[in-house]
Amino acid sequence: MNKIYKVDIITRPEMFDNLKTSLNKLGVTGMTVSDVFGCGIEKGDMYYRGVKQEVNLIRKIMVSVVVSEIPYEKVLDTAEKCLKTGNIGDGKCFVTEVVDTLRIRTGERGKDALMGGNEC
Repeated sequence: MNKIYKVDIITRPEMFDNLKTSLNKLGVTGMTVSDVFGCGIEKGDMYYRGVKQEVNLIRKIMVSVVVSEIPYEKVLDTAEKCLKTGNIGDGKCFVTEVVDTLRIRTGERGKDALMGGNEC
C-alpha cells in the first residue's frame, strides 16, 4: 500500500495561480487553500492612516494537498520550480505522513477516500 502524505506549501498570494496550474498539470486533483500570516527571515511593515507600524507577520497563503499515487517529492519539485525567485519570502513546504483519511459522504477510508475527487 502506498503511503499517504500531506504537503503544506506556504508562499506569496500572488503566486497562487501559477502554483495551482502547475499542481493540476502534475495530477493533483484536490487542494485546500488558506490565508495565513507568518514570518521567517523577512519582516513586514504595515501602514495605518499613513503611519508606518512595525509588524512581524506577513500575509501568505498555505496550499495543502494530500497525495498517495503522486510521489510527494514531485509535489515539492513542482512547487520549487514555479515558486522560486531566489528572493527571501519565496516560501516553505512541509511534508507529513497521513495516518488515515475518511470520506465522510461514503465512509471510504485510506487511499480510497482520496480517489475520484476532482474538487479543483
